[in-house]
Amino acid sequence: MTSASPTGAQITLRLGDATAQIAQVGASLRSLRIGGVDLVPPYPLDQPTPACSGVVLAPWPNRVRDGRWDDDGTSRLLAITEPKLNNASHGLLRFTAYEVSHTDAEAVLRATIVPQTGYPYLIETAVTYTLTPDGIEVTHTLTNRSATPAPVALGTHPFVTIGDVDPHDLVLRVPAETAFTTDERMLPTGTRPAEAALRDGVRLGDVTLDTGFTDLARDTDGRVRHSLTAPDGRRVTLWQGEGFDYVQVYTTPAYPGQSLAVAIEPMTAPADALNSGLGIRRLAPDETWTLHWGIALG
Repeated sequence: MTSASPTGAQITLRLGDATAQIAQVGASLRSLRIGGVDLVPPYPLDQPTPACSGVVLAPWPNRVRDGRWDDDGTSRLLAITEPKLNNASHGLLRFTAYEVSHTDAEAVLRATIVPQTGYPYLIETAVTYTLTPDGIEVTHTLTNRSATPAPVALGTHPFVTIGDVDPHDLVLRVPAETAFTTDERMLPTGTRPAEAALRDGVRLGDVTLDTGFTDLARDTDGRVRHSLTAPDGRRVTLWQGEGFDYVQVYTTPAYPGQSLAVAIEPMTAPADALNSGLGIRRLAPDETWTLHWGIALG
């Protein structure tokens, strides 16, 4: 089922008492509900996507300083898409209307990054959202259709919650050893040890974050697991698979309909990675990179 909005067609997925809604523009995960409880806070259909909620970030996540980057010895200049801080931000697909196909419980969205100002590469992308009884599993692919190797990175920007609980009382856990320090333009200046309390769990209402993390602890299945836990013990987990070696955690009191919201953003590279090289992968011509993440209740 689809409906129109400022974020394009809205694709609704259903499986038992699980539902999800995907926005065509930005391939955004705009809602996820299990048993009547929101795990991704929805926003009004008549509004553009707030705070980049759920959007796919490619071929880089986060910011590029002044839009300038060194492409293996060639200086390139991207369009400035964050004028306030004079950065190029969140890739080239944020406002793209993807091509969509879907069944009752799965949606596939495809978009091509075409050669353009500051990024002369042709990259085919796809994101598949598969609803499960307890959440959603997400698969991304990037394929280089250029004649030369192409530098790429990917991130996504989901907000998570347990919708029938005051978000201030949710306990946030992020299993990171290292945090990035930033300047007034939210660009990295170095690293520091991440707070041990964050690994153990901190009350969401007691922290303010817009912080990148790395050195993430992986479980035996290779996944990193972040979580929000309610006072009654219910837990929503956001996991990120191999290749997602970074995460950005962002809290805001300005999300529509929420007194407090948190984004937990899996990323293959941190802010300004096109300059630092951290996490950037150069795909050979016709090479495909596949990445996985998901959200689950319990």
